[in-house]
Amino acid sequence: MVGYFKNTLDGESRRELLDVIEEHRQGRVPLIVPVTLMKHHVRQHKVAYLAGQVYLDPHPRELSLRNHV
Repeated sequence: MVGYFKNTLDGESRRELLDVIEEHRQGRVPLIVPVTLMKHHVRQHKVAYLAGQVYLDPHPRELSLRNHV
C-alpha cells in the first residue's frame, strides 16, 4: 500500500508511515495505528484504489481490527 504514495507523500510523512508500520511489526503499537494513518493518507491524496479496499474499512464493524498489541 505504501507504494501508492511514492509520488505524493513528502519525505517526513513517508518516514512517519514507515516508522508506525515498523512499530507495529515490533509489537509496540496495535494494527489500528498504521491502518488509521494509512486511511488518512488515502483520503488526503484521494487514492481511489486504496479507498475501495475492505481491509481499510471492514464491514460489518464486528470484523474490524483489534486494538490490542
